[in-house]
Amino acid sequence: MAPRLKVFVTSDGLTDYVVAASSRTKALAAWGTHQDLFKTGLAHETDDAVLVKAAQAQPETVLRRPAGSRQVLAALKPARKAAAKPAGPTKAQLDKVARLEARRDALDRDHRAALDRLDAQRAALEDKHAEARREAEAALAAARAVVRDAG
Repeated sequence: MAPRLKVFVTSDGLTDYVVAASSRTKALAAWGTHQDLFKTGLAHETDDAVLVKAAQAQPETVLRRPAGSRQVLAALKPARKAAAKPAGPTKAQLDKVARLEARRDALDRDHRAALDRLDAQRAALEDKHAEARREAEAALAAARAVVRDAG
């Protein structure tokens, strides 16, 4: 025995949506909503003969018409499905990633080379400073010896 179909109606203010379903839950599913429109008063069961006849002729199919009108109900077009995503990245995407990785690696090499040059310059400056300091210490020691001997 087929379940008894009830006819449910909701509206978004511009369009009335009608569906014949065996339960409120199935009506909500047909409308594509998870919100309980019956609880909030936005949907209700109807016994309007015109709506009942049209909806029961196409069970579980959402019918629509302009809100508040008496126009003929038309089946709601199913939502467009999103285009299938490609199976993987394109050759152009892979090439772009490879180019960017090569650029990053070149930047890292250039940075490392610049740091090595700076390290060499620093070592040279340290050696020059150490030599100058030794000379200054020797001159200072000699000057202190002269002062000590003079005194």
